Amino acid sequence: MTIFLQSLDYHLWHIVVNGPRMPTRTIEGVVSLKPENEFNDNDFKMLQLNSEAKHVLFCAVGPNEFNRISSCDMAKEMWDLLEVTYEGTNQVKESKISMLVHEYELFLIHDNECISDMFTRFTTIVNSLKNLGKSYSNQELVRKILSRLGHVSTSCIYRNNLCFGKTRRIWVPKGTFVTNLQGPKFKWVPKT
Repeated sequence: MTIFLQSLDYHLWHIVVNGPRMPTRTIEGVVSLKPENEFNDNDFKMLQLNSEAKHVLFCAVGPNEFNRISSCDMAKEMWDLLEVTYEGTNQVKESKISMLVHEYELFLIHDNECISDMFTRFTTIVNSLKNLGKSYSNQELVRKILSRLGHVSTSCIYRNNLCFGKTRRIWVPKGTFVTNLQGPKFKWVPKT
């Protein structure tokens, strides 16, 4: 939603996040709202942007959310209500971040899990953390993934080649458990 609003008009996004600057006047040191007959072009433009932002939000949400935000006068009120509904309060956010960081720190490859599935799971955790405001550098992410793949160095084992009746050397990563020396099957055993 953020990117969609920003792509339409960045001023629109600014109105949604910060609220419109309401037209005011100062009389004898007292600040009050301007009556509508005193609005200038900038005042109307600001109010029009607020209405456009409300329209976009109304069109973007489903019927349940529409009922929840339809009584709001300002786009910022609508956005804040949606934000609390979907992201929770700051306490809920911190709790989600804490759970995801715990999941990130204890991340391991599961038994019989291929690397692409492991990477998808890892990316989901990292993206969820980033959406909640917690991010890691690329260097940290690469180090975390590589540390979960086992040893990178290799060792040599001997295997009989059934086709030619000869024994030949093959190189496999350390941490690989050979389940069948007669055939090409290997089982990956991650580093513990």
